[in-house]
Parts: sequence; C-alpha cells; structure tokens
Amino acid sequence: MSDIKWIKLSTQMFDDEKIRLIEKMPDADTILVVWIKLLSQAGKVNASGYIYLSENIPYSDEMLATIFDRPISTVRMALQTFVQFGMISIDEDNFIRVDNWDKHQNIEGMERVKKLNAERNKRYRERKKEQLEPPKEERDVSVTSRDGTDIDKELDIDIDKDINKEKDIVRDLFDHYLSQDIIQHKKLTNSMRSAVKARLKDYTFDELKQAITNYATVLNSDNYWFTHKYTFADLMRDKDIRKFVDEADPINNFAKDSYKQKTQRPTFDYNPDVDAF
Repeated sequence: MSDIKWIKLSTQMFDDEKIRLIEKMPDADTILVVWIKLLSQAGKVNASGYIYLSENIPYSDEMLATIFDRPISTVRMALQTFVQFGMISIDEDNFIRVDNWDKHQNIEGMERVKKLNAERNKRYRERKKEQLEPPKEERDVSVTSRDGTDIDKELDIDIDKDINKEKDIVRDLFDHYLSQDIIQHKKLTNSMRSAVKARLKDYTFDELKQAITNYATVLNSDNYWFTHKYTFADLMRDKDIRKFVDEADPINNFAKDSYKQKTQRPTFDYNPDVDAF
C-alpha cells in the first residue's frame, strides 16, 4: 500500500469515535492491529463482512490468534471489545461478521469493481456481436444487425435487461421473505443483495423462494422445534439456506415428532423366559 493510500485509510479510521475510545484502553495498539487484520480477513473472504475459514467452518479464538500471530488472551479481549462497541457480531454458530461492512469499503475497491464490470460487459458485447453480425461479405461500412438496427444499441438494451432482471429477482425474493412474517426489514440493503447473488450461483430463483417458504413454515408453526429467526441476509448464507431447500426435507427434519425420535433413548422389553441366563 502506498504512503498516500495508507494516510487516507488511517485518517478515516482514526476519525471514528469507537477507535478513539479504544486508543485510551490498555493494549490499544495491539487491539487496533487485530481490528485491521479482521478487516483484511473479511476483505479476503468477500462475503458481506463475514469472516470464516469456509462457509461451514467459523474461525475460533485459537485459530485467529495463530493467523494474526497474537496472544490468544489479547485476541479474546479484542473480540469482546469489538462486540461491545458494535463493531462485529458473532452469531449462534460462532461466525464473525464485521458490522456496517459497507462503511469499510474503500473507493479504490469500488473502482476495481467498476473496472471488472466494464471488462465483463466488453466481453459480453464481443460475444453478442459474433452472434448478430452478418457474414463478412454481407457487411456494410456501418456495423448493423441483420434487421438494420444498431448493434451497440441492441447490446445496451440486452445488458440493461440482464441487470434489471437480476434486480427484480433479488427484490422478489426480498418481498417474499417479508410476506412470510419473519423479520420486517425497512429496506433492501447492499449486503442483502450480495448474499442473494451469491446464492443464485448455487440455486435457482424458485429453489430459494421455496426454501424461504419452508423456513417460514417451520418457524411459524408449533409443530416444529426450530425457532431461530434469521435476518434475510443471514438466511441467504449457504450454511443456513441449504437446511431449508426441498432437497434437505426441512418439513420432516424439523418436526417435533422427528426430533423426539432422534433424541429418545431406545427401550427394551424384558422377557424373563427368553432373557434369563
């Protein structure tokens, strides 16, 4: 990182009131180093602020102490401080998430995203032109499609349609979640959009919509033992949504009767005539 970039990052970070409070604490420097390393780790994972070894394996205190090369007591104290100040949250499965992750995204990172999107659109245009352009001998001086329309305009329309379609899918899933009487979010956030887009790589729209329905059925009925309320973004995590897709059979797996059968100890009838030695 160049000196200029580091100065900008430092200025933004140390203007934060929570950081100022931490600076007055014992071992402040070490705690701040842990915070910077957490932000770096969240950036590597690139999952809306979550920090984990894999989607099924959260980091333990011991693992973070090893990765950060800091005493475990210091790491634990730092994590407790960050939770107390609302800088991170740790869910019931011990997955750590940097709160307000969008605030920690830098302008340089956003520019990289824009550049990648531009390159993707360029490749998309090239593929579409190969499909729309007439054979070389039939081409005119101007590049037009076979029906005479401008290819670039056609491609702009196609790209806009794809983007709007993706937005509609995310919005439809969000609205469906709200209709299930789980948690009434005030708005669809960027972190929610990111979580849904990640899951759409693994599941279809219909599969995710049905998974939300299955989850609401389990949550809102006394016939099931599962009672944890997920936010929309949390439900869209792979480790959680996979529990409620039809393939996982959540309606039977979370039924109270099924739970009793799994946890009940086996009983044996004693027959003195048969069992006697």
